[in-house]
Amino acid sequence: MKKAIIGKKLGMTQVFSSNGTVIPVTVIEAGPCSVVQIKSQEKDGYEAVVVAYGAQKASRLNKPKLGVFKKANVEPCKILRELKFENTADYKVGQVIGCGIFAEGDKVDAIGITRGRGFTGVIQRWNNQRLKMTHGTGPVHREVGSMSANSTPSRVFKNKHMPGQYGCERVTIQNLEIIKVDPERNILLVKGCVPGPKGSVVTIREAVKGE
Repeated sequence: MKKAIIGKKLGMTQVFSSNGTVIPVTVIEAGPCSVVQIKSQEKDGYEAVVVAYGAQKASRLNKPKLGVFKKANVEPCKILRELKFENTADYKVGQVIGCGIFAEGDKVDAIGITRGRGFTGVIQRWNNQRLKMTHGTGPVHREVGSMSANSTPSRVFKNKHMPGQYGCERVTIQNLEIIKVDPERNILLVKGCVPGPKGSVVTIREAVKGE
């Protein structure tokens, strides 16, 4: 990975291309991110760059985190995240990473935490079909349905679609296209949808697989 940045999802809108085609885009406030620590193979056993994003009051952070920001001479931030770049030697403590590292037309991967759905039934969770509404079926029509035979196998098979909680999990959407970059306002317009609700923290990185 050569370039990546942390940002906040602001929502979705649409833009028009030069030929009049409507393009749905996700608006992301990307950066600025400050480098607060460089992890090396000799000291930490691996190489990574620790970046900070999102201003935060010092009173809301514990002493270990405040020590990290004080040592790096960086204002306290809410988010600390490790990014594994190919060449960590290109980064220095205190350096600011902006959305200008990306350009229009770049292919990127978007990583975020999906919206939590809580406890839901099989129709919403797994897109199951409801039971018949006639011929004595019921009184519940949105239940799981047949679980298994009584005598054989006398158990419920593994991976049976059941009610339960879903969402609130880390998801990566690959090969999204950057439609527009606005370094002055730290804005990225990414074609398509990005995981997570409005206001959630997302990571935009260079596409790993490409097309």
